[in-house]
Amino acid sequence: MSVRTYNHSVLIGNWNEDICLEEDKLKDFLDKKERGELLIQKASNLLGNILKKVDLSISHDGFLHFGDVVCLYNPAHQVLLSANMSEAKMQDAKCLSGPCELSASKSLQPCVRNTFIILSPDANQEGQVLRYGQPFILSTLPGVGGELKVHSDRVSFNRAAKKSRKQEVNLTENTSFTAHWNFLCFNPQERLESDGMPVPANQRILVNHCKTNQHLACMPEFSSRTPFGREFEVASHTFFDSHRAEKPVNHWVVLTRMVEDAAEQYEVEKEQMMKPSQNLETFDEPPQGGATYATQPDNPAQTNGS
Repeated sequence: MSVRTYNHSVLIGNWNEDICLEEDKLKDFLDKKERGELLIQKASNLLGNILKKVDLSISHDGFLHFGDVVCLYNPAHQVLLSANMSEAKMQDAKCLSGPCELSASKSLQPCVRNTFIILSPDANQEGQVLRYGQPFILSTLPGVGGELKVHSDRVSFNRAAKKSRKQEVNLTENTSFTAHWNFLCFNPQERLESDGMPVPANQRILVNHCKTNQHLACMPEFSSRTPFGREFEVASHTFFDSHRAEKPVNHWVVLTRMVEDAAEQYEVEKEQMMKPSQNLETFDEPPQGGATYATQPDNPAQTNGS
């Protein structure tokens, strides 16, 4: 195969065809750029969409309910459970698609990638209070979120976390028993008494996998580079201390918006809407060319004559 060693100023060989070919390539590039079909544009669009701010559900009674939009926060390392889609998939996908990895991100702003919906495996439980030991499904948001389910299964030779080799946790479209989880009281001395009680929001709990009986864990000793920065690995494994109590890596807080925060935000937005515009034009004198109005005397008696 011959290699072109001359530029276009040297008319040699199929010089006209080479010029037309490069012009066609440039035209195709510009057309794809206008339509937003370049790979870098697709990746940046998806990246911007999954980082959009999301409003969490408001906890009116202080408990969690089916259908709530929440975030899972690990207070020991101050991270949020987040979807971690590879760059190769982001170039072609328009939304989160499975299988998709999960990681623990230092970004604490609620957005599409770190916000989940608590769903019930059974129908007709929307809005009901979630209780300790009751199975549920964690799903990403519809639309850009892809409605993927947090899934886990037993460790095998081909299926395990990349670095820790613990039980893998990822996002898939599977809604089987491997996607069922339940909340447990983080205090082992109160776990038996709290079974069946409503799960409080914004308090420490354990996220337990129903099939394997392993707890969701954040593993800061295993980190990796992602399109969103360096993040920690997430696995399903129970870590015990010397007293047979779960370590802080297994402790999670289900974040919701409190009523006070929502009311304060509503008042701020209301004040901004009621605030007069700063761009209103004021006149010290009547505008030029405007309508003229008859002036009335200060003393009404002057109109009747003296």
